[in-house]
Amino acid sequence: MSKRIVITINRVPFAYGGAEMLVESLRDQLVLRGHEVDVVAVPFAWSSRTQLLKSALSWRLLDLTSAGGQRIDLVIATRFPSYVVKHPNKVVWLIHQMRQVYDLLGTPYSDFREDEPRDRQVIDGIRAMDRRTLSEARAVYTISGNVAERLKRFNEVEGTPLYPPPRLEGRYHEGDFGDYVFTAGRLDRLKRFDLLIRALEHTQAPVRCRIAGEGPERGKLEELIARLRLGDRVELLGWASDDAMVEHYAGSLAVFYAPYDEDYGYVTVEAFKSGKPVVTAADSGGVLEFVEEGRNGFICPPDAPREIAARLDTLYKDRERARKMGQVGMETVAGIGWDAVIRGLVGE
Repeated sequence: MSKRIVITINRVPFAYGGAEMLVESLRDQLVLRGHEVDVVAVPFAWSSRTQLLKSALSWRLLDLTSAGGQRIDLVIATRFPSYVVKHPNKVVWLIHQMRQVYDLLGTPYSDFREDEPRDRQVIDGIRAMDRRTLSEARAVYTISGNVAERLKRFNEVEGTPLYPPPRLEGRYHEGDFGDYVFTAGRLDRLKRFDLLIRALEHTQAPVRCRIAGEGPERGKLEELIARLRLGDRVELLGWASDDAMVEHYAGSLAVFYAPYDEDYGYVTVEAFKSGKPVVTAADSGGVLEFVEEGRNGFICPPDAPREIAARLDTLYKDRERARKMGQVGMETVAGIGWDAVIRGLVGE
């Protein structure tokens, strides 16, 4: 039965990443199944603590019960603060919350301080808002077990993982095992692409790397490449087309993906669907739901460029082992598809 469905997401102007790709893919998949679907996006700003709360509360003022005189049957809310919206049939597919007041609090990745009274008020306010508005949902799903664990730990709300397929599902394919390691994503501190660059300084084999993506850390990565004199071995590709991304994966020796406590990590799934082993870190969060040490990839200690280098050397010198690990990776993610996601979110 066809339904009128709204997907909600906050949007940072001029920023586009995995969350936006997920929402677009979900919309397209729902339309393919005969539903009428639209995406409601509200700009998100956190230039001040007050602005942050205003951005969150603005969702509460929206009326999404109907549009154009017709009822909206279902609202699927995604990341903070889009799930603050009220609707009698609200389902949450949680990408992530405001991590700076949860798991990132007290780390270099958050500018909130628990010992600052104003910050403490905002932290408590966001957590109370989350508990109330997430509990209103008919069902709460998450994009990974890692996100579900955080939700349970901090908010005592149960979430069921529904793993999203990558946007280019069906286009990834195996290829030769070349001389470069590939990785992709927003050039942000949390993604820790500097680890891969620093690892290349210690490899014995002449392995190279390609990094696809743009972001605020590009300048620092360029400085690091120059300082380590790795300009002939590291390529910062910038934004890559869909066709190029598929081929970068297919032709790589392996894929490096070691962000800090990642929510999910499309790159891992994309790598495995391309038959490539993944090198990651022991604190990389959702990535570890897929990577198994020595079977389909390698799990290194955090901030250990020399150990990462040793693993890259192993794969460079033994392409057959890399191929076998990639095959295990393909089997690991074979069950990830849209049918299970749609059944959960829409009840089909």
